[in-house]
This record gives sequence, structure tokens and C-alpha cells, in this order.
Amino acid sequence: METRWLDDFIALAHARHFSRAADERNITQPTLSRRIKMLEEEMGVTLIDRNTLPLGLTPAGEIFLASAQQIARLAKDTRAQCKEIKKQEENRLRFATTQTLYLMFYRNWLQPSAQKHNVEVELDLSSTTWAASDFVNALTQGQCDLLLCYWHPQITFIEALDDTRFEYQVVCEEALVPVSAMNEQQAPLFQLPGKKREPLPYISYHPSSFLRPLIDHALSSGLEPPHLTTVNENMLSVSVKAMVKEGFGIGWLPQRLINDSVNYGQLAIAGDERWQIPLQIRLYRLRDNHRSQLDVFWSGLANDGMQVGV
Repeated sequence: METRWLDDFIALAHARHFSRAADERNITQPTLSRRIKMLEEEMGVTLIDRNTLPLGLTPAGEIFLASAQQIARLAKDTRAQCKEIKKQEENRLRFATTQTLYLMFYRNWLQPSAQKHNVEVELDLSSTTWAASDFVNALTQGQCDLLLCYWHPQITFIEALDDTRFEYQVVCEEALVPVSAMNEQQAPLFQLPGKKREPLPYISYHPSSFLRPLIDHALSSGLEPPHLTTVNENMLSVSVKAMVKEGFGIGWLPQRLINDSVNYGQLAIAGDERWQIPLQIRLYRLRDNHRSQLDVFWSGLANDGMQVGV
């Protein structure tokens, strides 16, 4: 049974005339007659008394009319509620980023910016477990409206974002810094470049992470190669940081993630500026995604200047 059959029946019950009811429903009379007949077959009873003028309802038709009106009202209210939910969803921007960038930028930058511009942002926390390539796919396929990620020419996973289909704003400049736990003398437990016969234990990133290709390129292209032996791989910077703080090895971490730990003597810089790797943090969108709230927020961020302090 289709809900439109109920609306047809209600219209006919009120008009008591097939032709007038068909006009009200904006369909032909044969179509209306056919639908009423299918409805009666579905219910297994005669609902319309066709032997009277104007048409009348059978006793079963009278009972069915009350139920049909109730169901029609419920369907109408449900449709209205669904439309309102859809409207709210369309006005809500879907945001995706890595766990590290979420922890560093959501409460300190994105949330205040969204409130400033009266825009609602929906977080896709499942993105905190995505591989780097998943972010590009999500933005391309419309699974998110805004993507916050690291950028550097050597981060091969996001080369697709250089396409003209996308546009970006630079949120801030960042640097990956080599860090180590402290020894009893409050000096770095491990210090670059290490020794060939005694390579430094290295807490690395997983090959599918954003930062792995960038660090690999920087270490292989430097004038002085470091002496490292990989003892662990992680997807997340916060996991690398935890391993480094426990003294398991040296690792490269975003400057913003380690500032407090360095200031409180929990971590030490494990090499001079030669070992630091510059990169950017960028906010991306699809250029042809013109949801009204996205355009408002994007323009507002551009007017704000975007650069985020340390």
C-alpha cells in the first residue's frame, strides 16, 4: 500500500465524486479509480458505495477513513520533521582532521572561529583513525566539507589536493622537531646525529601516515645522515610523543605538540635547526562545494587572516 492511496481515498471521501477528487489530487479520473480499486483489494473490503449519488462510504470505509486520516497526518508530520533534520544537516559543516591536529586546533581555533561566524561544525571523529589517503578520498567524495591537514611537497599522499578542484587556506606554519626524553643530568637522552656503531633508537611513523614520507625525504637528503635504528612505528604523533617521553627513542614531533613538554623539562630538543623540518597546516575545501554555510565560513576565515599563534 502506498501512502498516496490514502490521500486519494481521503480526497474522494470528502468530495464524494471521482472527477472532483481527481482534480483535487491533480490526477486523471481513471488513475484515481484504479488506485481506489487497488486500495480496496489491499484491504480486502469495499470502501466506496458506488450505488449512491453522491458517492458514499461503506461501514468499512467509514472506519478506514478515520485511520487513513490519522496515518496521513502522521506521515505529513514525519516528512516535516525529516525535512527539518535535513535542513539542519545541510547547514552543518562536516570537519575532518587527524587526532593530533584535532587536539591542537579544534578547541583553540576551529570552535571559536565557527562560533564567531555563527556556523555549526560537525566533527567526524572517525577521521582520527584514518590513513592519510583516506582524507583526500573523503573530501573528494563529499564525506566532509573541510579538511585540516599537514602539507609539504614531499607528503605524497595529498598530491591530489594540488588539483584545481580544491582550494585551501594556510592556517599556520609548523615544524617537525627531533625530541628525546631527558637523562638524570637534564640533558637529551639521545642526541643527533648518533653514531654509526651505536645508532639511536628511532620512534618512526607508519608508512601510511602523513608525516612518514616527509621525514624520510628530509633525513635521506640531508648533508649529514643520522644514525638511526627503527624500534617502533605509529600512526599518530601523540603515540610517538608518548613513546619518546618514556625514553624508548628519538622522534620527530610537531612544534606545537611538544612546546609545553619542553618548557616543563619533560622532553628535550635532540638536535639543532638542521634537523628541523618545516611544513604547513592547511584547511582544504572542494572549490565547487557552495553550501551557503561553507561559503560564509570560508570567507570569514579569509578575512580573519587565518594565521594561528603557537
